[in-house]
Amino acid sequence: MYKRKITSPKNKSFFLFGPRGTGKTTWLKTNFPDSIYIDLLESDVFNDLLSRPQRLESFIPSGFQGWVVIDEVQRVPELLQEVHRLIEKSQYTFVLTGSSARKLKKERSNLLAGRALSYSMYPLTALELESDFDFDFSLQYGFLPSIFCEDDPKRYLESYVMTYLEQEILQEGLTRNLSAFSRFLEVASFSQGCVLNLSEIARESAIHRKVVENYFSILIDLMIAYRLPVFSRKAKRRLVSHDKFYYFDVGVFRTLRPKGPLDKPSEIDGAALETMVFQELKAVNDFLELGYKLYYWRTDDGKEVDFVLYGERGIIGIEVKRKKKISSGDLKGLRLFLKDYPGSRSIVLYGGDIKMYEGDIEIIPLQDFLQDVSIYL
Repeated sequence: MYKRKITSPKNKSFFLFGPRGTGKTTWLKTNFPDSIYIDLLESDVFNDLLSRPQRLESFIPSGFQGWVVIDEVQRVPELLQEVHRLIEKSQYTFVLTGSSARKLKKERSNLLAGRALSYSMYPLTALELESDFDFDFSLQYGFLPSIFCEDDPKRYLESYVMTYLEQEILQEGLTRNLSAFSRFLEVASFSQGCVLNLSEIARESAIHRKVVENYFSILIDLMIAYRLPVFSRKAKRRLVSHDKFYYFDVGVFRTLRPKGPLDKPSEIDGAALETMVFQELKAVNDFLELGYKLYYWRTDDGKEVDFVLYGERGIIGIEVKRKKKISSGDLKGLRLFLKDYPGSRSIVLYGGDIKMYEGDIEIIPLQDFLQDVSIYL
């Protein structure tokens, strides 16, 4: 059991969103042991509340002062009207979990108009694993909590991907063509850490471009993928305009990414390493409420900074390299970025063991950075 860094409000209802398997239920049962727990994955409970959402009140004793947890609330969006009413009428406090925001958006559900905060649960982080963090293991299998107690993590990941296809895609009716969606997932994996080209993905997967756009929106709503926008604030030169794409976990990415005899391990490892840094930055930024927004930066002629963090604390540009020695050519993107945004912090993460400096650019060992991202932000 690892202590999660997420902290909940003390007396205000909140949503907790995150992909399946990231530990939402375990965290809730650990931190809210005396709550009333309503699990919408239980068929009897689901059918009862689906047909009569107003019955929610009968699950709660009169005068109850504790927390009421509704797990997988997106399965019955109409319940949010009742939650709203009960917050107003009886001042109950709710925890509302979900592994998909799509159905809530589609139904234009009542998201409680500020009466509930919104939090996200991510896979484990190196910061949470502490001394158990194994760089090579996590680069291969990722950070889903169950990975760390599985005898065969590879098989678990394969099962996880299939479960998502069956339970989230089919059962929720998000697409009628599962084989096309499966093909799209594989093709999209080749765009991991890359600027998205929807037309090319549509051509490679033999799917209409409009369908590909819808498939990407499904991934985002299920929180199993993210689109990273380009940082263009007060841009002084021409930049690309398209987002970059990441699956939410490095192990899931590797499972979806087909491997052939012509594949270079360095290509897959490079995307996996960038994914590992991305998911650590995103999770730690949210958990510790650091307030950054995440971007990337790339000029029309290909000069790039992998990640840009922008917030009240300032601007940080981060470049990720697996190599053990950094050359001047590896710093071109950051130097150009510093020229456009003087005063920002610039960091290169690399596979070496020694922290160094090249002018205003910090060169930090990857392992050191990942083990405590917060001290560098």
